[in-house]
Order: sequence, then C-alpha cells, then structure tokens
Amino acid sequence: MKLLLVAFVLIGSCFVQGLPQRGNPEQYDDPSQYKQQRQPQQEQQYERSRESTTFIPILRFEKEQGEGGSYKTAWETGNNIVAQEEGFLKSLGPDPDTPGEEINAQVQQGSYTYTAPDGQIITVTYTADERGFHATGDHLPTPPPVSPEVQKGLDLIYAGIRAQEEAAANQPIKEPQQGRRDNLIPQDYNGQYKQ
Repeated sequence: MKLLLVAFVLIGSCFVQGLPQRGNPEQYDDPSQYKQQRQPQQEQQYERSRESTTFIPILRFEKEQGEGGSYKTAWETGNNIVAQEEGFLKSLGPDPDTPGEEINAQVQQGSYTYTAPDGQIITVTYTADERGFHATGDHLPTPPPVSPEVQKGLDLIYAGIRAQEEAAANQPIKEPQQGRRDNLIPQDYNGQYKQ
C-alpha cells in the first residue's frame, strides 16, 4: 500500500512539472515581452485620442462679482461660441419658518450663441429663477397654433363662465349665513367624516 502511494506521488509530481506555469513572476520581469505585447495597442490608442482632440482657445473671458450675490460674466471661444450671463439674488419675502429672515432666490439671465454642424447659427436666451429654467430661441420647437374651431369652443366656455359670475354678482343674497353653514364640515369629528 505504501509503495502504491509513493508511486502516485512520484507520477503526480512528474505530471505537474510538465504543465505550463501560471502566475510565473519571471514573465512579468521581462520588459521586452511586455513592450512587444502592449506597444501597438498603446500607440493606436494614443493616435486615436490625439486625432479627436482639438485645442480651442478662449478669446475673451470677463467676470465681475458684485455685492449681495450679483455677478456678470461673458466669454468667447475660438470656435465661435459666445455666451453672457448675469445673476442676482431676488427677495421672495419673509421666511415663515425663521422670523426676521428673508427667503432669497438666485436669478440667472443670459444667452449663448454657437454654430450648428449644418451651419445654422443657434442663439438661446434663457432665464432661471424660482419658477425654473425657461429658454427661448428660433430653433426651439413651439406648440402648434390653436385651430379656429377649438378657439371658438374656448371662447364660448369663457363667455359662459363670465355670464355665470355676472349673474351671481347681480343676484341678491337672502341668507348669507345659510350657504356658509351648508359648506362647513363639523369640527367635532377631528377632521374625520362620520356616516
């Protein structure tokens, strides 16, 4: 039995020596082998990135910082991009959570111009404030005009609403408290409806 075990160990060790080694540190120490494998790929990648990058100079850059969060800035690049922007803090009134404090919103207004790939000059004028970002430009899509039929229907609806408001204003109120009582929700139910 011992003889059989020794034979298997010897045969196994001979078999393992014949297999190619993985993770051999000597193969990583040979810089010529690494250069031969990696150099064409690196050169190709370098050429590709060098071709796609074009230097575009900044021709003009101006920035003025004012008091209280206001600023003005303008810049122009070598590929005909021109932009200007100004901003300031707008007071929205007193802060209901913190007495004596004001709520402010940053307002930014500006425009930028560039040449599209098809040669069209694109100009965008924008405003960003507490209501969001609003951009305008001739190239931006606009909603289609309202058809005459739809406009006539809207006019009739608005005329009916105005007529109802005028009739309600001219009608004398007999018992003003009665109408209010009908609309009140009883307060003794903790805001819950009772069936």
